Amino acid sequence: MARVCEITGKRPHVGNNVSHANNKTKRRFYPNLQTKRFYIPEEGKWVTMKVSTKAIKTINAKGISAVLKEVRAKKAQA
Repeated sequence: MARVCEITGKRPHVGNNVSHANNKTKRRFYPNLQTKRFYIPEEGKWVTMKVSTKAIKTINAKGISAVLKEVRAKKAQA
């Protein structure tokens, strides 16, 4: 599965490793993704998601139901 957050859409960025001699080689900056289980009371079930730590903080603040509603609305527009 791709290294993409299912809530925020964060994905790897590309940059350079820069040596002491100023040689540059390509590298990737990966988001801090965690596999986490969330309980959704409306559906009465557990859901496993791959989310960034920023998304976990957002879920803790707003609640899983509100965040999922926002994500589904955003996907419906696209």
